[in-house]
Amino acid sequence: MKLQQLRYVVEVAKRGLNVSDASEVLHTSQPGVSKQIKLLEGELGVVIFTRSGKRLTGVTEPGKLVLDIARRILGDAQSLKRVGEDYADEEGGTLDVATTHTQARYALPAVVQRFMAAFPRVRLRLHQGNPEQVADWTLQGAVDIGIATEALAGHAGLLTLPCYQWSHVVIAPVGHPILQSGPLTLPSLASHPLITYDPTFTGRTRLDQAFERAGLMPNVVLSAIDSDVIKTYVTLGLGLGIIAEMAFDPARDAGLVALPVKHLFESSTTRLSVRRDAYLRKFDYAFIELFAPQLTRKMVQTAASGGGGGEAGL
Repeated sequence: MKLQQLRYVVEVAKRGLNVSDASEVLHTSQPGVSKQIKLLEGELGVVIFTRSGKRLTGVTEPGKLVLDIARRILGDAQSLKRVGEDYADEEGGTLDVATTHTQARYALPAVVQRFMAAFPRVRLRLHQGNPEQVADWTLQGAVDIGIATEALAGHAGLLTLPCYQWSHVVIAPVGHPILQSGPLTLPSLASHPLITYDPTFTGRTRLDQAFERAGLMPNVVLSAIDSDVIKTYVTLGLGLGIIAEMAFDPARDAGLVALPVKHLFESSTTRLSVRRDAYLRKFDYAFIELFAPQLTRKMVQTAASGGGGGEAGL
């Protein structure tokens, strides 16, 4: 049995049983992948994948167990490599962080600046995606740390830690009538065209849930993943905007006014995740603590040792 064979079966499963796609990612030939899978099945004495001719059609029950164990073994192998790198060169290496646009644009710049000053020999790479992509990349080991508001909690393979809470604000152009109408209400917002986040981003579920509970159907005329795009269209007078409070800066966003709506929408929680089986290096812990000061190395290790799956509350 070879690690290479385990990588092949895991990658094939990840690619929806498409051996061609898996072989391309693995930089090898399709016949080579198929041959190694057959050899592994022969050695183990079990069929991992069901077949129809040459095409893989499913995963057998013992195959599911093999895949679970293979993922753990590959994760442990990666951790062993990281241990060696950590002790051979404590100040160098590569840190991959996956996050959403809002976090990358508004929450992370100061953290990245301080991290790079403290660890000039670490190559820091930011990967932007939607929350589901952030969760998937972290689970797959493609990145070391995932940061998002949606989608991270509930994955058994991830240690997910709450970082900070935040609220939404409504933004309107200076002079908009709603600025003179007193405290905002859900009915008053629902009577205006609204511009806010894509349903999978930045606490959008909190907004939808609030309107639904009130029996209202908001008139969302435009959805975006980028707060700056939302602000641009609000400035053009196309509707009221609902954005994360961290995305509004009175000095930078001249011509717009932000109104607090904590009384209308529940607060959202930004979370950070790492794989439960990953070995965290000195600079991994440093980055985590820079982003969320309460998440010290001791606190993270305590949460990790608690076992179980999903989110760990601190």
